[in-house]
Amino acid sequence: MNRYCLALILVLSTSAASAGEEEEMLGFIIDDTISHIGHDFYYSFSERLRATSPMDFNLVVRERPSARWGSLVTVEFQQRLVYRRFLPPNTVELKDEAYDAADWVRGQIVQRKLEALLQDTTDLERDEL
Repeated sequence: MNRYCLALILVLSTSAASAGEEEEMLGFIIDDTISHIGHDFYYSFSERLRATSPMDFNLVVRERPSARWGSLVTVEFQQRLVYRRFLPPNTVELKDEAYDAADWVRGQIVQRKLEALLQDTTDLERDEL
């Protein structure tokens, strides 16, 4: 019984200590696509990003399908739009477009991180700007 209580106290104290330290989990690419085209785009996009860059950021890939225009695919980084493109319903070279999008997004993320480092925040915090 004493071992059980001691183990419970140890687990609770460790979880309380880790709850005080907020660590963000990185490396996620969230799939919020609906159609087959969107899922194929997401798969190729995430495959390219994971193969070519370290995943020290999170992304969300969203899709809004349209019967007339195809699918509007967007990619968000830190709740801001980084990439937006319409994919026609008969897209044959979807993998190439997804690879190009991954390269573009990676470049935009690097640029935004550099801008954040060089931003003057002496008077206001970053979230207030």
